[in-house]
Formats: sequence, C-alpha cells, structure tokens
Amino acid sequence: MRNATHEALSNENEQNMKNTRTLKAIARAILLSACALFSPPAYAHFGMVIPATDIVEQQNEASLNLRIMFAHPFEGESMAMDKPQLFGVFSNGQKTVLSGTLTPMTVKMYADRAPSQAWQTTYRLQRPGDYQFYVQPAPYWEPAEDSFIVHYTKVIVNAFAKEQGWDEPIGLKTEIVPLTRPYGLYRGNLFQGVVMLDGKPLPFAEVEVEYFNRDGTGKAPKAPFITQVTKSDANGVFSYCVPHAGWWGFAALSTDSRTMEHKGVQKPVEIGAVLWIHAYDFK
Repeated sequence: MRNATHEALSNENEQNMKNTRTLKAIARAILLSACALFSPPAYAHFGMVIPATDIVEQQNEASLNLRIMFAHPFEGESMAMDKPQLFGVFSNGQKTVLSGTLTPMTVKMYADRAPSQAWQTTYRLQRPGDYQFYVQPAPYWEPAEDSFIVHYTKVIVNAFAKEQGWDEPIGLKTEIVPLTRPYGLYRGNLFQGVVMLDGKPLPFAEVEVEYFNRDGTGKAPKAPFITQVTKSDANGVFSYCVPHAGWWGFAALSTDSRTMEHKGVQKPVEIGAVLWIHAYDFK
C-alpha cells in the first residue's frame, strides 16, 4: 500500500514538473513574441564622411576638416567605428591615400547615451577642381541583421570654381557615380546617380535615403519617413527629389559574393555604396 501511494505521489510530482516546464516554455514564447512585436525598428546604417563644407571658394577655407562616422543619421544614434581600412581622395585623375592622417575622436549625437568613436582629418585643397573623398571601413558586425556591414562611402567637394571630376568613377568595389552635379544643390532639386558594382551599373538596387538630423529638430510622423527608399532602374540609375536643406545620404545596398567568419560560422556581408550631398535653401 505504501509503495502504491509513493508511486502515485511520484507520478503526480513528475506531472507537475512537466506542467511547470510547459508553462515556462509558453511564457518564454509569449515574452519573445512581445519583444519582437514591441521592440523598436532596426534603423538604416550609414557610413558618413561629412566635410566642413562642400564648396570652397577662398584660400582661407582651403584647410578642410572632415569627420568619418558610422550612424543612424536621422535618429541621431552613432556606433563605435574602428579605424577605416582605407581613406583617400581622388582628384585630377589620381588617388591619394590619406589613411595615415586620420585621428580618433568621439561623437555624441542627439540621441546617444554615450559618445562613440569616430575619425577626423584635415586636408588642404591645393588646386582647383573636384575632390572625391572616400572611405573603406573595417567590417562592422550587426547582430540584429546577422551579417557584416561594409559601406564604401564618398563625398565630393568643389574647390575654387573648377567643376571637373565629380562624375568620374574612382574604382571602389561599389559606388554611386553622380549624374547630377553633387554640389550647388537647392532644396527641391532632383538628384540622380548610377549605382556601380564591380565597375558595372547595378540594376534594381535598393537605395536608402536619409537626412542627417544633426540637432534632432527633424521629426518623422511615422517610421517609414525616417529612411526613404527608392530603387535603381534597369540601367542602375536612381532619382530622388531633395525635400529639405542639409546633408543627405544615399546608400545603395547589395550582398557581397564573399562571406566572413563570425564565431566559427560564415556570415553574409552587406555592402553599401554611400554618397553624401548637401542641399541649400534658396534665398
């Protein structure tokens, strides 16, 4: 009798433990679903090369400061950036490597809780013409996307009124080659560019567009307004009408043919062709 009672109690305890485990599993599933439902959206990443100005006319402006960052530019959130693998300038048909001139700095955007590492340099513009500054960053691991991110980023500065070189490709893995002159732009101008991958136009590429909301005064009425999205056509050409004065970034995204290892597992690499332009109000 005692054995039968003991066995019955053991069975009851075992069933209770199973029920408890089941309830815990259900609770975890509900919690994960709630987190997925109510967690904030994953905002677009942008490599950033922001000069003090995009048009230099006077010799006293010839020493140009540039900042190199990685961020969510509209949302004002920066990410720590390792030293770029390559930084340089293309002008008068020649590339000059400037990686050795970079010095670390910290940036604190309007929504940052703490500063993030970024990079800066000063470059002296010597001759009239267009200067294409470019950066190839170290790969950035993004857990939310389960992939690495590499944004090949450019900005174009005009010096001393000689408009030559802004529409030349410089031979990056992927890049945006402007069809519209990328400086001297008014708010409302139509900007067009060609997305290039391995030296060829990339058809039907997704192009993310975002405003550098430097001081946080810009407000998006709903989430889709934060990052505008367009696509290149069959010839790799995309178009965008700039609605507001300030810095605007274009990031044409594709997946690299290579993978990279993360914790022993090969992961995809998102590559972006990024170009920054500045628009001005008409006065």
